[in-house]
Amino acid sequence: MSAPLTTELERATHKTLPVRGAAISVLEHLRDGRFQRSLSVVVAATSVASGLEVGYEHYKGSYSNPIMYTPVILSGILAVAGAGAVCTRRAATVFLRVVSAVSLVDGVIGLGFHIRGIARKPGGWRLPVTNIVMGPPIFAPLLFGTSAYLGLMASYLRREEDPPESGSQGDDGAGDAMPNGDWRAEINQGRFQKHLCAITTIWAFFSGFEALYSHYKSNFRYKAQWTPILLTPLLMAAAVGAILNRRFARRLLPTVSALALADGAAGFYYHARGVVRRPGGVKKLTYNILYGPPVFAPLLFAACGFLGLLASLLRREGK
Repeated sequence: MSAPLTTELERATHKTLPVRGAAISVLEHLRDGRFQRSLSVVVAATSVASGLEVGYEHYKGSYSNPIMYTPVILSGILAVAGAGAVCTRRAATVFLRVVSAVSLVDGVIGLGFHIRGIARKPGGWRLPVTNIVMGPPIFAPLLFGTSAYLGLMASYLRREEDPPESGSQGDDGAGDAMPNGDWRAEINQGRFQKHLCAITTIWAFFSGFEALYSHYKSNFRYKAQWTPILLTPLLMAAAVGAILNRRFARRLLPTVSALALADGAAGFYYHARGVVRRPGGVKKLTYNILYGPPVFAPLLFAACGFLGLLASLLRREGK
């Protein structure tokens, strides 16, 4: 059986001392929960991508309901909050936290509206397959919450420059220590592996289900369209196994997560190529993005792989 991912990373860096030192430093920061700035950068980037995705999807629906503007607006605010969190601790613990929580609530509300939209189609839930495939993407609002969830986690982490053994801090990073065993303290100290594995399992199901009926609409024209469908149960099984057993978290989960991350990146390339190959190509880019394959959708699946990979590097709760 292969060695744990963290051990392999350390062994792979023995050849060059500077690279080895940098890799070990990154791993130590992750294990200690000292990666608030780094995760905030990810939040800012993913919120822009998800905002663009939901923006043109709702444009195709003519923004018939004013609430369709809310995720577009919130994605922009979340991107600003993520950028602000990189600059100041206060922006991370207050601004980013509030915007992330509101965005998560908006995603749940959006799920309700999408379910209602499917129920209102001819036949309603008596024709579940047809109406789920042809109606609003049922789990898309929850996937929009991926960047919001990462933002909420980032708001409880410590800054990269914080001392390794500083213990759990208050909301402003300098206040009273939080009690041991508190979930905020667990996140603050980088001890939320099981929690993140559970989130990976749920989000992988949502993303895989979206890929299933999206590719079903195109009749699985390309064999590559089966890859996220096949990887979804593997990623879910690996994440569940990681909750139950540390060995799964250190060996199987990073491998499957890396495959999912690579598959999402490859899917993004294929979707972008599909847009360019439509009649008019880049000359009618806006039209082709609107009515071609969803460009950023594969990145949501890649985000599930990222969550699993991150989970494999964290410490377990109570350890």
